[in-house]
Amino acid sequence: MPHRPPVLSGPTAAPDHPPPRQRWSADLSASVTVFLIALPLSLGIALAAGAPLQSGLVAAAVGGVVCGRLGGAPLQVTGPAAGLTVITAELIQRYGWQTTCAITVLAGVAQVGLGFLRVARSALAVSPAVVHGMLAGIGCTIALAQLHVMLGGDPDSSPLTNALELPGRITAVQPAALSVSTLTVVVLLAWPRLKQYGGTFGAAAARVPAALAAVCLATLAAVLADTGLPRVDLPSWRSHALPELPEGPVLGLGTAVLTLTLVASVQALLAAVAADKLTAARGAGSRVPRSDLDRELRAHGVANAVSGALGGLPVTGVAVRSTANIAAGAVSRNSALLQGVWVLLAAGLLVGVLELIPLAALGALVMVVGVRMINLGHIRKVARHREAVVFGATSVSVVLLGVLEGVGVGIAVAVVLALHRLAWARIEVAHDAVDGHGPSARSRGCRVVVRGQLTFLAVPRLSRALAQVPEGAKAVVELKGSFMDHAAYEALEDWRATHTAAGGEVEVSGRGGEGIGEPATAHVCTPWTPWRNHQCTRPAPARREGSSDDPGRGTPPFGPFGPFDSLDPLDAALGSRAGSGGCGGPGLDAQGTPGAAGAGGAGPSATCGPRNPPGATGPARVGHRDDAPLSHRGQLLGGVRNFQRSTAPLVRDELARLAREGQRPSQLFLTCADSRVVTSMITSSGPGDLFTVRNVGNLVPPPGEDRGDQSVAAAIEYAVDVLQVASVTVCGHSGCGAMQALHTAPADAPEAAGTPLGRWLQHGRPSLERFRTAARLAPRLADRETADPLEALCLTNVVQQLEHLAAHACVARRLDEGTLELHGMYFHVGEAQAYVLDAPVGGALAPEPVFAAVRPDPVAL
Repeated sequence: MPHRPPVLSGPTAAPDHPPPRQRWSADLSASVTVFLIALPLSLGIALAAGAPLQSGLVAAAVGGVVCGRLGGAPLQVTGPAAGLTVITAELIQRYGWQTTCAITVLAGVAQVGLGFLRVARSALAVSPAVVHGMLAGIGCTIALAQLHVMLGGDPDSSPLTNALELPGRITAVQPAALSVSTLTVVVLLAWPRLKQYGGTFGAAAARVPAALAAVCLATLAAVLADTGLPRVDLPSWRSHALPELPEGPVLGLGTAVLTLTLVASVQALLAAVAADKLTAARGAGSRVPRSDLDRELRAHGVANAVSGALGGLPVTGVAVRSTANIAAGAVSRNSALLQGVWVLLAAGLLVGVLELIPLAALGALVMVVGVRMINLGHIRKVARHREAVVFGATSVSVVLLGVLEGVGVGIAVAVVLALHRLAWARIEVAHDAVDGHGPSARSRGCRVVVRGQLTFLAVPRLSRALAQVPEGAKAVVELKGSFMDHAAYEALEDWRATHTAAGGEVEVSGRGGEGIGEPATAHVCTPWTPWRNHQCTRPAPARREGSSDDPGRGTPPFGPFGPFDSLDPLDAALGSRAGSGGCGGPGLDAQGTPGAAGAGGAGPSATCGPRNPPGATGPARVGHRDDAPLSHRGQLLGGVRNFQRSTAPLVRDELARLAREGQRPSQLFLTCADSRVVTSMITSSGPGDLFTVRNVGNLVPPPGEDRGDQSVAAAIEYAVDVLQVASVTVCGHSGCGAMQALHTAPADAPEAAGTPLGRWLQHGRPSLERFRTAARLAPRLADRETADPLEALCLTNVVQQLEHLAAHACVARRLDEGTLELHGMYFHVGEAQAYVLDAPVGGALAPEPVFAAVRPDPVAL
C-alpha cells in the first residue's frame, strides 16, 4: 500500500477537517473555557488602565466576534490585553476616556491600511529582545500599580512614583484588601497543581480556569466576611460613554495613534505566530491552516475601530486566551467568535453577579499577569543570544519613559549592537615557543588570530597586535572573519612587507586555513576543502558533447588514464610513480583494459583538475601547477596542519567520547574508491556515523568465491554481526572507471585477469552479464532516461551487488529477522545529485528497480 504523505498546513492547503458536528462540539467546549478566563481578566485590565469597567467587556465581546469572523489566525483569541494597559492608562490620563476611544478608532483605521499594504511580515523584523523587553517593562509597570490596589490604595500614573510610595502604602495597608488579594494570588498559583496532587476531585476541579476559581473564591470570602471593600461598579449601559472628537495638539494625537497602532499590531502578529507554533505542536490531527498575517492585521483594525466606537478598550491578540483556546481543543475561529458572544451575554445578564467582585481580587489577578510578563525563560534565551543589553535597555526605558520611548531606545540599542558586531574584531596573539630566558628570550613563532570583520575601526588594535610579533620571527595570521576593508588590508600588507624585509616570515590564512594569495582566473571546483588550492586552479576544458558529467548527456571519453581518475588521492599527494595514470590510479590501455599507461588525452575530472590536452604526451599528475611552491608531501601536510589547527579543536571532544565508548555506527556504507565520491559530504555524516568500505567498482564478491580477497566479506560480517548496523547501502557513481573497463574490455583478453586489478574486476562480471541479458528490465532513473550504456551498467551494478550482499549468511539471517535493511544509491558526480532505490531493498528486488532523485527538504518561509 503506497505511503500517503501528510497534508502540509499552510494558507493554501486544503486540510481534512473533522465532521461539522465534531468541529462545533470542540469549538463550543473551547469557547466556554476561554470565556471563563476572559471575563475576570477583561474587568481587571479595565481596572488597571483606569477605564470604565464595562469597556473591558465591550472590547472582549467585539474582539471575539469581529476577529473571530474576519481574522486570519484561526485559533487566536482577541481582546483587551495587559500589553496595552500602560499605553491606555497614559492616554486616559492625558486626554480623557472619550478621546482615548477616538484614538482607538483611528488606530484601527491605520491597522486596516497597513493590512492592505501587506506589511504584516515587516513587524516581525523587530528584535525579539526588544519585544520581550517591552513586555517585561509593561509587566513591571502593571505589577507596581496593582500592588497598591492589593494593599487597599490607589495607584499613581507614574511607575517610579508607585515604587517610591510603596513602603508608605505597606505601613498603611488595609487588612481586608490584603487578605482578599492574598487569597486570590494563592488560589491562582496553587489551582493548576490540583490536577497533580488532588486526586480525582483535584483533576475535576482543575478543569475550571485558575483565574475564574481565584476570583470566585475571593468574592465568596469577601461576601461572607462582609469586608466592605470597593467592588465592581457597572453603570447602566444607557450612561455608557462613547467617543468624542479628539482635542489637543495634532502632533501629540498623532504620536498617540502611532504608538497604539504599532504596539497593538506587533503584539497581535507575534501572538498569531506563537499560536501557529502551539497548533503545530498539538499534532497533525488538528488540521488547522497557518495564519494569514495581513488578514489578521486588517481584522484587528476593524475590531479596534468598532471597539473604540462602542466605548471599549483597544484590543490585540492575547497569549493567555489563545493558549487556553488551543489547549482546549478548538479547531476553527468559531471558538473565538462564540467566546465573544458569551461575554456579550454575560455583560447583559450577569451584572448583579459581577458587581459582587472586590476590586482587590481583580487587582491581584492583574498583578500576577503583570509579573508573568517578566518571563524568565525569555530572559535566559535573550542572554544566550547576547541580547541582554537590548532587553535591559528596553524594559528599563519602558518603565521610566513610556512604551513608545522605551521601544525606540531598545531599537536604537539593538541597531548599535548590530553595527558593533559587524565592525568588531577580536584579535589574539599567541607565542608558540620561546628560546632562552630572561631579557634574551626570543619567540620562535607567533600566531595572530583575528575573529570578526576587519574594518578601519579595527586597524589600531590590529597594529598593536602585530607590533607584539618579535622582529625576525615566523608569524601566522589567521583571518576568521568574512570581510576586510581597504584600510585593514593596507595595514596588514604594510606590516607584512616590513616584517619580511627584516628577515621574518609571514603566512596569512583564511577561514579554511588555506593560504591567501592572488585568486586564480578560473576554478573547476567549488570550494569545499583546502585541497581546492592545488587541484582546481586551471580553467576547466570545454565539455565534450556526450559527457556524462554534463547532466543528462553521455559519458566522458576515456583515454589511457580516464577510467580510474582519482582512485588514490593519497598516492597522488605523496607523488605517484611514473607511468601511473590519472590521480595516482592504475593506467588502462586505449581499449579500457588494464595495462601499461600510454599517451593520450584524458577527460576532465571534477576533483583532480585538468589533464593534458589532446595530443600531449606523458602522464598527467593530480593538481600539478607550474607555479606551485609546495611539494606533494607539503600539500598533504598542509592539509593535516589545517585540520589540527581548525577542525581538531571542534571534534576533539566527540572523538574522545568515541574513543572511550567505542564506535556504534548505524550503517554500513559500501562505495567506490573514486576520490570524487566523498561519503561524509554526500551523507552529511561525521565521526562514528558510517562504517565505510571502499573498493574499485563498489563490488561485493558473492559468498564462497575465493580469489585471494576476503576483506569485503570480513567487513560485512564485522558490521552486521559485531557492530549490529541497521542498514547497508551500496553506492555507485557516474563515470565509474571499473564499469568502463568491464564494458569495453574483451572478456577473453589474455591480460584481463593477469594483474591484481584484472582479477578483482572479475567480481563485476555478473553485473555485466545481467546488463547484457536483461536490458529491457535494467534499472532506470525515475526522472530522466539513462545518459548512455555506461550509466545503465553503473545502475545495474548497484542492484547486482545488493543481490550478492543479500546472499551472505549473516546478511540473510538479519533480513529474515527483519532487523536489517538494504539500500541502493547512485551518485551522479556532474550533477552533484544522489539517487536511491524507490523503496528499501530486503532480499527480494523489484523486477525493474527505479532510482529516485533525492530532493532537498522544502524551506519554510
